[in-house]
Amino acid sequence: MSRSIPKPFLIAKDDEGAFRLTLRQVRYNSQHYPIVMSALQPETFESAHAARAFAKQHHGAVAGEFAAK
Repeated sequence: MSRSIPKPFLIAKDDEGAFRLTLRQVRYNSQHYPIVMSALQPETFESAHAARAFAKQHHGAVAGEFAAK
């Protein structure tokens, strides 16, 4: 498994073509191995830009904290 830390916000397109936002939180076990917990948000967006704006407004996201899938 990889020890790289993922970006805290993931924007992905679902099967219907809507964009979804996933919040990821990282914690470390006793061997300092990262454990990532993900929470898919219930909101859907028409564009990745709308999802990014929502994350900035409601979750305090800043540039560089986004990943796209």
